Amino acid sequence: MRQIFLDTETTGLEPELGHRIIEIGGVEMVNRRLTGRRLHHYLQPDREIDDGALEVHGITREFLMDKPRFVDVHAEILEFISGAEIIIHNAPFDVAFLDCELARLAPPAGHIEHLCRVVDSLALARQLHPGQRNGLDALCKRYRIDNSARQLHGALLDAEILADVYLAMTGGQAMLDLGGPGDNTASGDISHGAPGARRAGSIPVVRASPQELKTHESHLAHIDEKSGGQCLWMRLEND
Repeated sequence: MRQIFLDTETTGLEPELGHRIIEIGGVEMVNRRLTGRRLHHYLQPDREIDDGALEVHGITREFLMDKPRFVDVHAEILEFISGAEIIIHNAPFDVAFLDCELARLAPPAGHIEHLCRVVDSLALARQLHPGQRNGLDALCKRYRIDNSARQLHGALLDAEILADVYLAMTGGQAMLDLGGPGDNTASGDISHGAPGARRAGSIPVVRASPQELKTHESHLAHIDEKSGGQCLWMRLEND
């Protein structure tokens, strides 16, 4: 199975209002093993970046002035994702932006879901942990995944972290079966559980303390105020 873990950063929250993708990052996994193949581009959006978005990812208009546009790299992006299973955290958000970028091409390139199968890891996390916080940072803490490098949102880093989170949520990385005596499995075969399967007790559950929850909510409120009530994470957590 070929899977791509994908993330984007954008100029704002509403693609229908002309907001654009300014960073796209992805990592490839085959049979639940990262291959080392990656996709990463910063993109010139030809428009201003909302203050709220800038506070989240820190990518400035000046930094993007000499970067390629989506149209310049779209063939590479489509080749990377076509035919794969694409895992995105809060997939409807990123897919809406990607579809808008594809619609601007001449001729339009259709829809992402016509090119690959899309899996929303946020929806999966909500099934596994109903009523809990299921943002990427919360999942990293729950599954004890190191995300200390994530000071700001970044597409490639978030895609790499998402790959680790997804493996933890769906049973861990594939294991090498050495096929001992009497085993019907050939030596060296790769085996892994079905998506969503977990061995009971194999994954520790770590919940945020009241103080940590209070600090998190305060940070989101600050972002929401700066963005004029457009903090995406508050929307998600209130869904």
